[in-house]
Amino acid sequence: MSDFMPELPEVETVRRGLLRIAAGRQIQGIDIFYPKMIENPVDEFKEALVGQTIETIDRRGKYLLFRFSNQLTMISHLRMEGSYFNQPTGTTIDKHVHVLFHFTDGTDLGYRDTRKFGRMHLVTTGTEMNYGGLAKIGPEPTAATLTTTYLQEIMHKSRSKIKPFLLDQSHVAGLGNIYVDEVLWETKINPEQPTNTIPAAKVAQLRDNIIHELARATKHHGTTVHTFKNAFGDAGEFQNQLDVYGRSGEACRRCGTKLVKIKVAQRGTTFCPHCQPLVASDD
Repeated sequence: MSDFMPELPEVETVRRGLLRIAAGRQIQGIDIFYPKMIENPVDEFKEALVGQTIETIDRRGKYLLFRFSNQLTMISHLRMEGSYFNQPTGTTIDKHVHVLFHFTDGTDLGYRDTRKFGRMHLVTTGTEMNYGGLAKIGPEPTAATLTTTYLQEIMHKSRSKIKPFLLDQSHVAGLGNIYVDEVLWETKINPEQPTNTIPAAKVAQLRDNIIHELARATKHHGTTVHTFKNAFGDAGEFQNQLDVYGRSGEACRRCGTKLVKIKVAQRGTTFCPHCQPLVASDD
């Protein structure tokens, strides 16, 4: 299960927690124990933020956007195991805590990352969409932003397999390995089905399932597969609701066929061979 990375529901859960433990706090000092985590010059990063207040925290796809009072935005990507937590200033920290923001109210916001993959980057607010993966990120998976017409148009143009197509953040923001497996099972689409062979009615169904599944997972605070915790140190609950991911060898909840795990685009992929047959044509 080492291919788990926080997806939209997990990152949204973290964002909501951060609003309670970080928004409205003023930064008194910053300790950086692993400089590579900060993509700006470390001294400039500290100088720009000390004395500033975190006004709010937004999210785009899997990126967290910390909005500061001086019109700066810190882009934070958790990667595989990054997590935020709060504690009273002066509390002992472990070796996996790499950044510590000290607030004027006597609390700290810490960033813990056992694999050191997470990154923070400070930009002028309003330019964040020019950064890295944000520059080409697809629409958020909501009813207002992900339209059936858009999905039908981009899928019709693609000859790739549907699983890697949906994992590509430039197509739809926030989907990852877990939820792609889930929505493909719900829509009865084989993960290796060529994207442009999926009929329009199925695409409409897939769009609805993406929106519904991610909203449902967010309501349950995301999925804990490996080490995901929200900003309060609590695990997500949605792993108890998963229909296929992590259930290889078990019976399909719809037809009773044994679920199979294969590799698609180097990602572990679980599906039902009976409910999700590879269809030769678009009928």
